[in-house]
Amino acid sequence: MLSKLKIYWLDLVTCYGCSHSFLNHPEFSSFLDEFEILYHPILPFSDFEAENIDVLIIEGAVNNLKRKGIDINELLQNLIEKSKKIVAFGTCSCFGGIFGKGVECNKINIPGCPPHPEWLMYVLNMMKKGKDIKVDEYLRPVEIFSYTTHMGCIRNEYFEWKIDAEDFGSKEGCLFYYQGCQGPFTHSSCNKTLWNEVNSKPRAGTPCFGCTEPTFPKENLFKTETFMGIPANIPLGVSKRAYLTISGIAKSLKNERLSSKLFRNCDENK
Repeated sequence: MLSKLKIYWLDLVTCYGCSHSFLNHPEFSSFLDEFEILYHPILPFSDFEAENIDVLIIEGAVNNLKRKGIDINELLQNLIEKSKKIVAFGTCSCFGGIFGKGVECNKINIPGCPPHPEWLMYVLNMMKKGKDIKVDEYLRPVEIFSYTTHMGCIRNEYFEWKIDAEDFGSKEGCLFYYQGCQGPFTHSSCNKTLWNEVNSKPRAGTPCFGCTEPTFPKENLFKTETFMGIPANIPLGVSKRAYLTISGIAKSLKNERLSSKLFRNCDENK
């Protein structure tokens, strides 16, 4: 039987959204059967000398602050030296995000604001089994971040037929052109591994904000930048010429089913 991995969860400059995301994992109680949490900032733990750390999980950005008179960078470096593996959990610790700079060391990045709890569960289980975790250029696990958020989106048909949601919260239409959705050029499995096992931002009518990318946060989250009506950013892997050609063909045709309200007959059936 494999021994429990010892985990130390370090909070830097953070809103604790990443912690709350992971602690709400539906199988968290089973997780505790397989892993030992030495310390977590929002769980009740007694003070102890941090030694023999298998995995250091870092939440929050690096900043020139002190905690109980100790420089936060000194504390971070001390724990990194005592840890076998390091995971940056959340965009702030990966890339800097809103609060400061990202952590610089040999690490696995799991970005997101917040990241999906299942992503961390996957990484920790791979580490426990001693398996290699392949990463991309931003040190993100490719098993999770080789997809775009656009993949698996239930609004994909609307995107293909260029039927756009002009009003916020609409159940119909694509959120890319008018609502600022970053899904076509954001790497995540948010529409494949659903939040709370049932939902995602686009499913709920909210555009993807691109929170797993180093460029997050951008300005005007609910706006798509355009130039003469053409989106400034084209979906990944698609040339501007191909995008404009396909868009032109789609707009010249009409899909009657997608052009109608999803619940258009509800009032008639009352």
